Amino acid sequence: MSADVWLPIPPEEIEGLPEGPNYRFWNGEEDFPADPADCVFYVVPYMKPAGLGQRPLPAMTSLEVVQTLSAGIDHVVPALESLRPGVRLCNARGVHEASTAELTLTLILASLRGIPDFVRAQDRGEWLSGFRPALADKNVLIVGYGSIGSAIEDRLVPFEVARVARVARSWRTTARGPVHPIAELPALLPDADVVILCTPLNESTLGLVDADFLARMKDGALLVNVARGGVVDTKALLTEVESGRLTAALDVTDPEPLPPGHPLWSAPGVLVSPHVGGPTSAFLPRAVRLLVDQLGRFVNREPLRNVILTTGTANGS
Repeated sequence: MSADVWLPIPPEEIEGLPEGPNYRFWNGEEDFPADPADCVFYVVPYMKPAGLGQRPLPAMTSLEVVQTLSAGIDHVVPALESLRPGVRLCNARGVHEASTAELTLTLILASLRGIPDFVRAQDRGEWLSGFRPALADKNVLIVGYGSIGSAIEDRLVPFEVARVARVARSWRTTARGPVHPIAELPALLPDADVVILCTPLNESTLGLVDADFLARMKDGALLVNVARGGVVDTKALLTEVESGRLTAALDVTDPEPLPPGHPLWSAPGVLVSPHVGGPTSAFLPRAVRLLVDQLGRFVNREPLRNVILTTGTANGS
């Protein structure tokens, strides 16, 4: 049996891959590049439908590592039950922080300053002036304070916000201040002018932003979702934005892709971008660095980075 590594990037385009494994290129094509049973390290194709990336997993009987090129792992978790015990699932921490944080600030500023209105007015040849909200002096709440949440706060600093509150699964301290446990969300929401969602999608965050969550947000607040669409109850959000009480900037939606004619497209005060937090010019060089480092660790039997869970254990399937 050979020891294969499946990559969604042609191996000849990745400088520094360690010698030893057989590198196979597969980016979701109908035909597999080799027998999946020989694959020991599988890098899931990026920006593909979840079912496509899961397709070879049941036949990967020798698999040791599943590596995503996304920060989220929700698109592969459903297939983990088909894997043997001991398979490590690693995410792409360190790849998407800069791009996602950039987009988050873009969505906030565009929404507050009314950029979509200006673009529409430009199409009409109309000079649309007037006062708009600024990000300066606003209170910002970051829900999901991991590496992406921290990167977002790094970029908020120059904008002179009044205060940043941070929320994660459990309480901890950081150089910038405390991180509140998620149980304290209800008390923090009424003070926030901007609420940023960058939490993973899992059982505890599915539908987290429901009617009660939204009702606790202050009048005129902006909800920004760069996490996953399923974190937000779309029907509850539509009720709030259609009333004009809240506004929203959404890089992810439920359903996704957002189908033509869906009411979110035309809801007042809603800015939608098509899940573009990660795919930028920053992606490929950072993804390549991660893969070279991870595969070097794998070949040399050193500890892997970004291990989220191991199948057959208490935190795995």
